[in-house]
Amino acid sequence: MRILVRATNWVGDAVMSLPALRALRQRFPQARISILAKPWVADLYRREPFCDDLIPYAARTMGDKWAAARALRPLQFDTAILLQNAFEAAAIASLAGIPERIGYARDGRGFLLTRAIPVPKPGEIPRHESFYYLEMLRRAGILDALPQNDAIRLEGAPAARSAGLDRFRQLGLGDTVIGVSPGAAYGTAKRWLPERFAESANRVASELGAAVAIFGSKDERALCESVAASITTRVKNFAGETSLAEFIDLAAACRVYLTNDSGAMHIASALGVPTVAVFGSTDDQTTGPTGPLARVVREPVECSPCLKRECPIDHRCMTRVSAARVAETALVLLAGDLLK
Repeated sequence: MRILVRATNWVGDAVMSLPALRALRQRFPQARISILAKPWVADLYRREPFCDDLIPYAARTMGDKWAAARALRPLQFDTAILLQNAFEAAAIASLAGIPERIGYARDGRGFLLTRAIPVPKPGEIPRHESFYYLEMLRRAGILDALPQNDAIRLEGAPAARSAGLDRFRQLGLGDTVIGVSPGAAYGTAKRWLPERFAESANRVASELGAAVAIFGSKDERALCESVAASITTRVKNFAGETSLAEFIDLAAACRVYLTNDSGAMHIASALGVPTVAVFGSTDDQTTGPTGPLARVVREPVECSPCLKRECPIDHRCMTRVSAARVAETALVLLAGDLLK
């Protein structure tokens, strides 16, 4: 049996779909599973046991999309699992001649699906978005029930950690490194104050004798540099310098990770790295990190979660979160991890 999975387009969503992909492998252990993914998320799957083949998908024009569908046709997939919600995903699968096409009935694509799955209504499934993908498989008859364990994990974490530690050592950062991601792609409302990231990282670094690695996109280079400038130990600003594969390795090698609600948060948590995430405008019940080594820090304010890109008032959900609280949360988390 050959299964094509159309991956989601964004890193956070891709991480939250990992339990569904793991469940798919468990249901079809002998199937050949290929992941069709945008280049900027593809490396997330490279070491995962559910992925037999990675197929890059970078089509932009109609001609590109026709060509992509034609390229898939000779591979003779039996089933397409469409984790991405877009009409385009169903159209490509249909044009590729894949006989069974399973996905949520969204974006006007129901007629292109052989199993058009009704979208869950509020309250029908657990709130965390990872269950959105699992529920699609359950409603399609692939799963008998939703799993009880909601932890999201990357199975390739040990190999990633080994590669990341080698890189940190080559750069003179040593074996104990604190990861920091002060940015967030969705908008500034999700960003904690950069000076407080620096203050909390300095406190944790002082306790651990650690170096600090700061991560972000090329557009966040200046933001990350402002944090790096206030770090009082060995520090390296990686913003704009890493591919996703390189970031996964380096994040896996971090002793603890301090972050906003971001793709980096989802990856660090899924790698099993102790992760402290500052939440304000977004809802940690739906998009928060999972697992025993994840902690959310937030201040209850009347307007949060607002889900806005930019704060229209005084950003109180973030300004009320102190650096001391984030640092203490990280240190307590690490102390508990060491006692295991």
